[in-house]
Amino acid sequence: MSRFSLKGRLIIGTSLLLALMLSILPLPELIAPFRPDWLLVTLIYWTIALPHRANVGTAFFAGLVLDLLLGSVLGIHALALVIPVYLAASQFQRMRNYSVWQQAFVVGALAMLNKLLIFWAAYMNRDIQLDYPYFWSIVSSMVFWPWIFLLLRKCRRQFALS
Repeated sequence: MSRFSLKGRLIIGTSLLLALMLSILPLPELIAPFRPDWLLVTLIYWTIALPHRANVGTAFFAGLVLDLLLGSVLGIHALALVIPVYLAASQFQRMRNYSVWQQAFVVGALAMLNKLLIFWAAYMNRDIQLDYPYFWSIVSSMVFWPWIFLLLRKCRRQFALS
């Protein structure tokens, strides 16, 4: 294994670890529904930026870790992350050509799919109701996308990851 490969894995792993920490960070009840899907957005960035380094397997593993951290049924978040990341990976060349704001709308659609998959899987396990505030995180993920994109791109360029 080359030193460059280890550096790339370390940078990507650190960003995913930070996204996991932000995903479980306790927030006041008033702003908790607005928490962006940090892990999904980070995975989407790395999938479209470096598809040979971060892909569906990375999303599956990260989803399992998120399931363990949240105490949810094992595999719910893994499934809900794998499908949007697969769609992003299959269209990564097209997404690279979009402006950051156009990408934000694609991220919003992928976040909507993620939320619907989580709801569907949770509904299959127990009887839950769909609340209106459940979807506010989609809007916040779209709003935060440009800044996350610019921050992770700066890290990728500074450490010369390719």
